Amino acid sequence: MKTLMELLNSFWNSPVGPKTAHFWGPAVNWGIPIATVVDTRKPAETINGRMTTVMCVYSALYMRFAWMVQPRNIHLLICHASNETLQLYQLSRWASAHGAEERGSK
Repeated sequence: MKTLMELLNSFWNSPVGPKTAHFWGPAVNWGIPIATVVDTRKPAETINGRMTTVMCVYSALYMRFAWMVQPRNIHLLICHASNETLQLYQLSRWASAHGAEERGSK
């Protein structure tokens, strides 16, 4: 069984460890889903439907990238899967708000 120091050393020197962009890219990218969680508390009328759609496409493309890149970047995949889920939720809120607006104006 490896000691804690050996485990930390192997993580530090791994192809997806903190010495690589495979680690820091997803770490910094978590700011997007965190901001989206904060935005879920705002009124649905403030959601930009086009931008939310773009973010959905962006996350879907990068989920594929994270799966296909070698070494496979599970950290990035999880980050973008989280963002995709949150953006789809925001898009559903936007669609509901605009559907309600259209029904109310008739």
